[in-house]
Amino acid sequence: MNWRPHPGPQAAAIDARFVPELFFGGARGGGKSDFLLADYLQDVEEFGRHWQGILIRRTYPELQEVIRRSHEMYPSQGGVWHEQAKEWRFSSGACLRMRYLESLQDATRYQGHQFGWIAFDELTQWAEPDAFLMLFACLRWAEAEVPVKRIRATGNPGGAGHQWVRDRYGIQDNPRGFQSIAEEGARWSRMFIPSKVTDNPTLLERDPDYIERLKLVGSAELVRMWLEGDWNVVAGAYFSEFGPRHIIEPFPIPKHWPRHFGFDWGFTSPFCGLWAAVSSGKDDAGREVPYPKGSLVFYRETYGRQLPNPKIGELLKELSQGEELTQRVADPSIFKEDGGPSISEQIYNFGKGFILTPADNTRLAGWSQIRQRLAPEIPLLYIFHTCRNLIEQLQTIQHDERKPEDLDTTMNDHALDSARYLCMSRPIEKDGFDTKGPAVRKGRVRVADYVKNVRREQARSKV
Repeated sequence: MNWRPHPGPQAAAIDARFVPELFFGGARGGGKSDFLLADYLQDVEEFGRHWQGILIRRTYPELQEVIRRSHEMYPSQGGVWHEQAKEWRFSSGACLRMRYLESLQDATRYQGHQFGWIAFDELTQWAEPDAFLMLFACLRWAEAEVPVKRIRATGNPGGAGHQWVRDRYGIQDNPRGFQSIAEEGARWSRMFIPSKVTDNPTLLERDPDYIERLKLVGSAELVRMWLEGDWNVVAGAYFSEFGPRHIIEPFPIPKHWPRHFGFDWGFTSPFCGLWAAVSSGKDDAGREVPYPKGSLVFYRETYGRQLPNPKIGELLKELSQGEELTQRVADPSIFKEDGGPSISEQIYNFGKGFILTPADNTRLAGWSQIRQRLAPEIPLLYIFHTCRNLIEQLQTIQHDERKPEDLDTTMNDHALDSARYLCMSRPIEKDGFDTKGPAVRKGRVRVADYVKNVRREQARSKV
């Protein structure tokens, strides 16, 4: 074909036919759509009618640009476009379907289908991985051996699926990519190959002002995401107050600190339970702690999905063993009875008396409570670094485009809901905190020093 990959990441992605699952992504203008179209095309002649593919975008209007570009690349390679079917057919018998897939329900339409090549363009537009993963069952071909069956995806940082895509391909730990990730005991592997606009010399040659225009698109965070492909920033983060100062090393929670529990239920969607303690300002030995009186310290998290309610009840009871929980608040919807025991009752029965009470579910007031605890110079909310989902959602959740005062509910927000219930159970306005005054500043202990001292004493007690 006339098209040739640019040396560097794009060429490496084209050559990686041996990788079953590959994500090619990063900055705007990195040649991602061209990569997908060319990756499919390179096996059209070799496998002929056994080379059946599908290229997916989230909505049909978003598919139009890919279709337009395919009309520039495919006719010279013998491709014939069939408008009504929205597919390219080749004389060898190969066929590439252009489809949109907006939801998990849309994905069920492909049960029983077979493809040797499946691609998702702009993967971060899907808030959850469910629809993407469901198509994995369609990656099969029974009529002949096709040894290079594969799944390909592209995307930029940001979007509703920023968090799960970053996690799936290990981008946070390995931003440079080119590292194969394999599930333990499985033959399937996946890889991330990053791309930047500077890897696309054709674009820069034809449009030399493109980079300068990207610098004008908005906030510094958005520029870093689109220009540098930086996955560690989120433009328009809802909780912009959140940062490293709120994340702390685990330490033994003083016995006299009241403990609370918040729960957001889910089955198809994830469920999340969070445990938080209320600081008294001192530890059990009467020493000053670096967490102001009344501040919340989130010290435990459980997160999962598709777990029956009895199992959830057993799990919550087991994780809370030996602890006296002052409050256990949960989404009010689980207390509804529809011809049988409510979800909360099922959790109670099998959790051996794990009682839940309805939380205050007011959304905007709840987000305000979280923000008021995050914002002060000396925060009133701290999180053990082991509470991974709560930390990631505070970092990545964005504003709702249609209702900017609320957060984007299409994103993963279940840990945030649990945190909201807990914060609403202890409204900050009632505690009269003063985190900037001399009473707090006087004799304040640094977090790192406090944790170090506690660990030193623990080591001495074991000798």
